[in-house]
Amino acid sequence: MITLSHFIVLGAVLFCIAVAGLFINRKNVIVLLMAIELMLLAVNMNFVAFSRFLGDVGGQVFVFFILTVAAAESAIGLAILVLLFRNRSTVNVAEIDSMKG
Repeated sequence: MITLSHFIVLGAVLFCIAVAGLFINRKNVIVLLMAIELMLLAVNMNFVAFSRFLGDVGGQVFVFFILTVAAAESAIGLAILVLLFRNRSTVNVAEIDSMKG
């Protein structure tokens, strides 16, 4: 039987992997965006787990709003990334952070 603590531990592990991805890789923007998405999905999994075990659908409804915001964030982030790659020919954060007009 899978209990609530199993879901919480798995969510915490996923969140820690995402935080490690942010701190270890500070060069590639695509990996940074993927780490942020992994953080959001870890939080969503905890929302769904608590919602399921407490018998309240409020957490599951809240997850739909978070997924909508995450999808919009991914689309806008990818569009900005494509434009930066076209203009600078790199996705390296160290070379992108100097924004000269």
